[in-house]
Amino acid sequence: MDIWNKLYNSALAVQNGRRISEYVEAGGVAAAIESASGKIYTGVCVDTCSTLGICAERNAIFNMLTCGEDEIRRVLAIMPNGKTGAPCGACRELMVQLMPKNIRILR
Repeated sequence: MDIWNKLYNSALAVQNGRRISEYVEAGGVAAAIESASGKIYTGVCVDTCSTLGICAERNAIFNMLTCGEDEIRRVLAIMPNGKTGAPCGACRELMVQLMPKNIRILR
């Protein structure tokens, strides 16, 4: 299985969009990150009625950091419709701040 399929299936396995309470929903978007070691970390979005929610990609990044790793090789996010999508600006900003020397600038 190629890595992109593995990332997709890992994210899909945790997606499970659901309402937690009248104020919180989780799992509408899911993400999988391959770290530099090759390990895959996953996360889901947590949407709240305030600004306390978190994107799936950042959730997966925080999972990776909690486990002692700090370098991302690949990121994949699955939207509620099952298609992949790009990380939001806040997620991209965190990735840039985590690995400022590894960011490719396209010209």
